[in-house]
Amino acid sequence: MSQTATRTSTYTTADIEKVVTRVRADLMMIGDSTGAWTPEKARQYAHDIELLAKEGYLKSVDVTLFSGDTEICATRFEVNTDASSWTSSRPGGVLWPRIANSYLRIILSYTSDYDDEARARMKSKLDINWVKSTDDTSHWMLTNKGGRDYASNSYGVQRKDWAA
Repeated sequence: MSQTATRTSTYTTADIEKVVTRVRADLMMIGDSTGAWTPEKARQYAHDIELLAKEGYLKSVDVTLFSGDTEICATRFEVNTDASSWTSSRPGGVLWPRIANSYLRIILSYTSDYDDEARARMKSKLDINWVKSTDDTSHWMLTNKGGRDYASNSYGVQRKDWAA
């Protein structure tokens, strides 16, 4: 006897909005605790993240705090469209240090659907003029500090944290 099972991932734009609300809260806390982003800048980043996620173009968001060339801490938000078994966490736990002359870097990674045509179509809708980056986001000098899961139906974002 053999069995066959089919699993369908279902979510709506409302599910994406719920998950991005948690990501936005984390971005606001990161910006506030470091003093490196204004609340408006964090909202602009979250706006673009939500738009790209709704179109299916967002793969991940990587945020890193630097002091000079040294990574102090980092968080990566990875999109998962098969997160129906996840338990959603509350945002938070991202009180990063406030260091003189530090800065935050944010890098978005995209799905293969975000081609030149999609980029041209999205450009006028985005708040940030995103540019290509080849920066290393492996955070190999930092220690993994866990993370959180944000999910609604089968749409989810897994947050991974690193610190020195």
